[in-house]
Amino acid sequence: MTNEPSQLPQRSDEANHRIDEEKLQEGVRLLLEGIGEDPDREDLVETWKRRVPESLITLTNGERNSSKPTMRTFNSHSDDLIVKTGIPVYSLCEHHLLPFFGTANIAYLPTGQVIGLSKLTRYVRWRSRRLTMQEQLTSDIASGLADEIDAEMVVVELNATHLCEAMRGIETKSMTNTRAVVGEPTDTELKQFQSAINREHQGF
Repeated sequence: MTNEPSQLPQRSDEANHRIDEEKLQEGVRLLLEGIGEDPDREDLVETWKRRVPESLITLTNGERNSSKPTMRTFNSHSDDLIVKTGIPVYSLCEHHLLPFFGTANIAYLPTGQVIGLSKLTRYVRWRSRRLTMQEQLTSDIASGLADEIDAEMVVVELNATHLCEAMRGIETKSMTNTRAVVGEPTDTELKQFQSAINREHQGF
């Protein structure tokens, strides 16, 4: 399935999502009770007191601007298309609170400023660590990068497996593909982008 979610509203990063560790602990404890477990059982005490709350804080730190990577740019006279493929993506489905994971491929056309390639990976990781939908995440990465690096054009493709499909419901490990575009890439640029993705899949 391929979507181009350019119409999706953008998530606001202005609000600092405050962590309430006590509520996290209470919530996980209630969840365990709700499925018939004893939260005071020896093997579960640290689950609700520490393990799950700490995991959720890490997996949603993209909601907090304090975790945002510094997007330092460099002057460049090149106007060639820049492509990075195979960026790991791990996020949480906001409907089921289950992970979806896969890879992101990014292409952008600079306008005098380029960014270190490692920053693209860090930016994707930061954007991914939140409750979201794949369509929204793809759109957020594309529009966010376009703003951060003042790019003339950005294309983001995200391929992911959703555990809410693989572990429940239809129980299939099918891959979902989404694409978001900022600007107007030429046919040549899109072919160059696809060629880089194909080489990644072939292990080149």
